[in-house]
Amino acid sequence: MVTVRPHLWFADNDAHDAAAFYAEHVPDSHVDSTLVAPDGVPGAEAGKPFIVEATVCGMPVVMLNAGPSLRLDESFSFYLLCDGQEEVDRYWDLFTADGGSEGPCGWCKDPFGVSWQVIPRQLEELCGDYTTPANRRAMEAMLQMGKIDVAALEAAHRGA
Repeated sequence: MVTVRPHLWFADNDAHDAAAFYAEHVPDSHVDSTLVAPDGVPGAEAGKPFIVEATVCGMPVVMLNAGPSLRLDESFSFYLLCDGQEEVDRYWDLFTADGGSEGPCGWCKDPFGVSWQVIPRQLEELCGDYTTPANRRAMEAMLQMGKIDVAALEAAHRGA
């Protein structure tokens, strides 16, 4: 059977730390296995975690510690769909703390350099298919935000 899983390259040898962080803070997440690097693997530190298999919010993910020749960037992100402002605030604060960073339009990076889109369900509902004036106002409001503000989106959608 063919399967597809994200495969993330960690340049700073923190794949296991990232997996443990997600296991602690993101529902239905856990570290599944860790393969220790043998001697002689380029970019890997012998005797340290090399390949970490994890589950992040129910999705299998492979994480590789392979040195600085490649780095994570915004071309890959986890899209975390949240149930309202309280969850948005909690995950945004969690991911942007301790070395994480804020980005535009609900995007942020966690302390391990992984990009996340922290999105309330209301954003999808209020933007719809982007064809109505109300949908467009909500989208335009979102484009001005870092962390998504549900009340501001709702106000924009209403034209307030």
